[in-house]
Amino acid sequence: MVPLILASASPARRRLLQIVGIEPIVRPSNFDESQIQLSNPQELVNTLAQRKAETIAPEFTSGLIMGCDSVLAVDGHIYGKPGDEKEACDRWQQMQGHFGDLYTGHTLIDTSQKRTLVKCQVTRVYFATISRATIEAYVATGEPLKCAGSFALEGRGGLFVEKIEGCQSNVIGLSLPLLRQMLTDLGYKVTDFWS
Repeated sequence: MVPLILASASPARRRLLQIVGIEPIVRPSNFDESQIQLSNPQELVNTLAQRKAETIAPEFTSGLIMGCDSVLAVDGHIYGKPGDEKEACDRWQQMQGHFGDLYTGHTLIDTSQKRTLVKCQVTRVYFATISRATIEAYVATGEPLKCAGSFALEGRGGLFVEKIEGCQSNVIGLSLPLLRQMLTDLGYKVTDFWS
């Protein structure tokens, strides 16, 4: 079995991998994301995903290092995790009744082949129109403060998503179809990673 090392503290990403039979080694990179200031969402997530993976890569001599990063782009604004409840409420006030594009950058560093792949998946998310009281109640749960775009599709936030165009798992934190393709591109089968 080839080890997959996840350079992320995201419980959602870890759960997605576990659901498909991959038990990752979790090593959060603790990379300072504020170092990277890019206005193009795809360039931003790809760069952050790569830096996260590169940060922990020297610790491992075998296996695949996976870095991911997600942002939501709505009307030209890029949203990562909100800083506080007020920011989360303000974002939801802008997002409700509109759509946003969820970008997730994926990096795989193959330590044995000394190869790095970086790819991005984009999914369009349509948000319901909801009241200010509902927004405040949702934000008060704390869930939106942990998520890019201030919502968790796999949590309470799923109640406020009208529809999705594209990869659903991408919205949760990593695109499983894209991961399968990237593993294939590196010469692996997904079954090589099943625990």
